[in-house]
Amino acid sequence: MAAKQTKFKVAAAHAAPVFMNKAATIKKTIALIEQAAEDDVKLLVFPETFVPGYPYWAECYAPLKQVNALAKYAEESVVVEPNGEDVGAIQDACRRTGVAINLGISERVANGHTLFNSQVTIDNDGTILGVHRKLQPTYVERYIWAQGNGSSLRNWPLSLGYNLGGLACWEHTMNGARQALLMQNQHIHAGAWPALSTMAGFEAVADAQIEALMKAHALTAQVFVITASNYVDDTCLNWMEENLGPQDLVKAGGGWSSVIAPFCNFIAGPHAGGEEKLVQGEIDLAQLGAVKVWIDAAGHYQRPEILQFGFDARPHWADEKLDRFKVRPEEKKQKEESKE
Repeated sequence: MAAKQTKFKVAAAHAAPVFMNKAATIKKTIALIEQAAEDDVKLLVFPETFVPGYPYWAECYAPLKQVNALAKYAEESVVVEPNGEDVGAIQDACRRTGVAINLGISERVANGHTLFNSQVTIDNDGTILGVHRKLQPTYVERYIWAQGNGSSLRNWPLSLGYNLGGLACWEHTMNGARQALLMQNQHIHAGAWPALSTMAGFEAVADAQIEALMKAHALTAQVFVITASNYVDDTCLNWMEENLGPQDLVKAGGGWSSVIAPFCNFIAGPHAGGEEKLVQGEIDLAQLGAVKVWIDAAGHYQRPEILQFGFDARPHWADEKLDRFKVRPEEKKQKEESKE
């Protein structure tokens, strides 16, 4: 048996979506996957709700003015079904290029209208490994997205041989959520963020908050952290003004992306502002052995007789109680026939 590869390149996609345009942003997602493959990147992490974009208008306008925008947002949100209309082409891109991804999406339940702030993990063979749904939408996000639950608070085993888990934005302030991931033998963490520093009141503090939370998880969980943020571009600002009116609470730019090692040193970045970039660097999982000599949060550095931890992993939403990512027999047959 060949030895497991411990060194490989990873990247954070510091990029803006084609705002409120699912089809165009899916094409951009595929282009970024292809670009990552050209640079020999094996794992690519995308920002929070990259498809179809983070709904910045929620912080800017009165709720009653947002109804049509929210209805449109639901239309542009992503239905996650194996080889389905929304993610099939992305799965194909991962399979064709050999790049695994963690993609931030506004997820819409199949045949429904309920939305979740989600991260979908797709392996390098195109398999949908799973979806994490943000446990607690923040502030005004609560009238856009429903609450996730412990059934998606988990890591997924990549074909690379390591466990990948992720959280979105201020979900990282939930220490129990981070603890749940580290106790399940997490190796790599996908931290997904919007462009917080462009919002009024956050200009001077947002990047410091993101850096603090990402480094805290890197050290306390002893994992490599890939942090991906979007930035606000003119497409986003123009859409809000044309559909909702003038505002001065969200401006262009922002975002903070990086790759961080378990001892908190930067492997790549940080990169901020309105310049698109794959923030990439090589991680070496063999380094974890030396780190674990000092601290092993899921092992010798815990005191289970003093500090007990648990969480409810039961699914709550109907679609979570199904094996919804299992390839249906007819799809498997079609896939096999296409290879012949």
